[in-house]
Amino acid sequence: MGKLLIVDDELDVREFAGNFFRKRGFNVQTAASGKEALRLVREDAPDLVLLDIRMDEMSGVEVLRELRQGGSPVKVVIVSGIEEEGVVKETAMLGATGFIHKPLILEELEKAVLREFVVNI
Repeated sequence: MGKLLIVDDELDVREFAGNFFRKRGFNVQTAASGKEALRLVREDAPDLVLLDIRMDEMSGVEVLRELRQGGSPVKVVIVSGIEEEGVVKETAMLGATGFIHKPLILEELEKAVLREFVVNI
C-alpha cells in the first residue's frame, strides 16, 4: 500500500494502530514525539501522517505548523481526544485533511486513511 507514520506519545496507541495497518499491507513507522516525527517525515517521506495533538515537548499543532513552514506536502490526519473547535479549525487551516476523535474506532480510522490514499491515486 503506502507509507504511514503514526505519531502519538502513548505506546499502546502506536502499537495498536501500527499493528492494525501493518496487517492491511501498509508500511508503518511510528514516532513517540513531535521531534521524532519531523525527522521521520524529512528522512522517509511518508504518504500520510496520523498525528496526535497532545504530546510532551511539542504539540501536534506545532508539528503540523513546522511541517507546513518547511514546505512539506505530506497529508496529515489528526487523531486526538481534544474536541475544542479552535484546535480543529487551526489544524484545518494548517492543511490537516481529517480529524479522528479518540478513543479510536478502527473502522473510522481505516476509512479516514483509505480515503487519503484513494485521493492519491
